[in-house]
Amino acid sequence: MIMKLKSLSLLLFIMASISIMAQSNTEKINELDAYIQKGIELWNPPGLAVSVVKDGEIIFKKGYGVTTIGTNKNVDENTLFVCASTTKAFVAAGLAMLVDDKKLNWDDKVINYLPEFQLKDPYLTREITIRDLLTHRTGLGNTDYLWSMMTISSDSALYKMREVEKTYSLRSSFIYQNLMYLAAGKVLETISGQNWGDFLKERIFQPLGMNNTYSLLEQVKPITNKADAHYEIDGEIVKIEQMKADNIGPAGSMWSTANDTGKWIQFLLNKGVKDGKQLISTANFTELFKPQQIIPANEFYPTQQATKPNWMTYGLGWFQHDYRGKMVQFHTGSLSGMVAIAGMIPEENVGVYVMGNLDHVELRHAIMYTVFDLFMDGKITRDWSKELHTLYHPDVETTKEPEPIKNTNSSFEESILLGTYTNEQFGSVTISKKGNQLIFNINDTLIGSMNHWHYDTYKGTFNKKEYGTAMLNFVRGADGNLSYLELFGEQFIPIKK
Repeated sequence: MIMKLKSLSLLLFIMASISIMAQSNTEKINELDAYIQKGIELWNPPGLAVSVVKDGEIIFKKGYGVTTIGTNKNVDENTLFVCASTTKAFVAAGLAMLVDDKKLNWDDKVINYLPEFQLKDPYLTREITIRDLLTHRTGLGNTDYLWSMMTISSDSALYKMREVEKTYSLRSSFIYQNLMYLAAGKVLETISGQNWGDFLKERIFQPLGMNNTYSLLEQVKPITNKADAHYEIDGEIVKIEQMKADNIGPAGSMWSTANDTGKWIQFLLNKGVKDGKQLISTANFTELFKPQQIIPANEFYPTQQATKPNWMTYGLGWFQHDYRGKMVQFHTGSLSGMVAIAGMIPEENVGVYVMGNLDHVELRHAIMYTVFDLFMDGKITRDWSKELHTLYHPDVETTKEPEPIKNTNSSFEESILLGTYTNEQFGSVTISKKGNQLIFNINDTLIGSMNHWHYDTYKGTFNKKEYGTAMLNFVRGADGNLSYLELFGEQFIPIKK
């Protein structure tokens, strides 16, 4: 009888503890919900989606605002947003599975799987490993022009990497490199015999029940419940054309929902286990989150001014830093008009995923750090939204727009300027005339109008207003003839007519 009473008392204690914990989480979530809504008023994103995981449970998932400004299409937990560079962690996890399958090792040379992987520096070609691809330490600078300024295939983009000069010594530093994640995806495809998206669907999306997650923009175009991209132009938030990253897919083309991303964070906090099954071995799961490369301060986020980390590193698809004595694992994702962030403190068994449809709305960082504080302190103890808004919108005197020197003329006849100019790395620029308007066309991808600024400089205005303006400077050579067009600090040589 006494034993039964003890057992009953223990059961009642456990039930009471669970009830208190659930009540406590409910209070915290209500506080978080109110805080997010207040943050939205400050940052003004048209829409936002948030999911939070704590102690193995998805305790919060909610959509805010609208998918498209000026409409009543509400965001919900099943609204699709672009994952952008948070895609990288999925690709790294997929490669970890192939390591588990004993089909590759982290330190295998890339050239062993991709013979076509050729760089300008033969040493880099020979020595770069799978691990190097995933840690942004290959010695190569940023080459995003290969997909943002050109409309070429993924294979062509990788082929053009052989034109790129080495920026620093292999493994000696860190410069963010999307094209190397494209190469990592190609390795995954070569070894698995599957398209990278199909592999992730079979090995990650379906096992986790992420049934509303897609690898490419093309796959979500027919779906109506998805967010549109937005940009603030001249003080007004407007819808813009959705930027396509499908040609560098493994670096950042996935789309998902708050419902599905919650399942991803849940899986990661459960150390690669789903329904009792270890989908990624403990050893390789640990490898994903092990610091692999130190990040210099100038390559990290401005948020470091507020978080004041002692160290900053990169794992395999994850940024890392210390915060209040804990290790934060996180990654942002950004495409024009869209943002995402995935963040976790595994030691506290808490994680969050935020997606939004306004360009670089850093409310995403504020929500992440707020979630961390909330579950470490039991309440919100710091106004991250206000603090980061001030950081990203400094109260400084407006810089006066440069003005052209008046009463100057170009030394070239317009007819001389017309034609195509080429650069081995950056492609071509074509100058043409439509009616009385000069037009510039960069690789049939970025197009705009140009007008005389002063002397031999013209000011170009992109048709896509979010790209702003650019200066085109026509330079005369020692022989007195047009020598080259200078654009973005690069020289484009005219093709002889």
